[in-house]
Amino acid sequence: MTILLRKGGIRESTGELDRLLQRDRALLFPTLEHQKSELLKPDYADRVEPVPSGWHPDSVTLRAWIEIQQVLPVTNLERALDLVPFLVWNDAFVRDRWHWKPDRPLYAILLRTYRLSPAQTIPFLPAYRGCRSRVEITPEITLDLLEPVIDDTAFPAIATALNRILRDDEC
Repeated sequence: MTILLRKGGIRESTGELDRLLQRDRALLFPTLEHQKSELLKPDYADRVEPVPSGWHPDSVTLRAWIEIQQVLPVTNLERALDLVPFLVWNDAFVRDRWHWKPDRPLYAILLRTYRLSPAQTIPFLPAYRGCRSRVEITPEITLDLLEPVIDDTAFPAIATALNRILRDDEC
């Protein structure tokens, strides 16, 4: 994962996404609700296993840690669609995200993603439920061995492409 498109979650308080974006590091928490394989590119669609609304596992396995490299507003639907080659989502998802809550800004978040080694399994707590951009994880997670998902030579090219696309958005 390199680029996220975010407007915030359904149950977030005002400013919660802004507070997330002020942090520069976070664990990626696996989510289960609202998965729709039809909004993913074909290479990823078969990885989704639909679950009933409200269902949650007894535990979750954390496999990735991210550093937020850049947060850029996306003010043009055409530029948002230009980001599709860098996303697991398809055009339909980007259009849905653009039109959902039109009063909220859409952000492209450039992430440097690392694999946790070893992956760590924690109990699923009630505080983790719902549509949120962030949750406080307990217990403490060990970040001893981190391996970048995209190597040091490929990552700068992605950052350059993102900036080129969104810089064109300002013209």
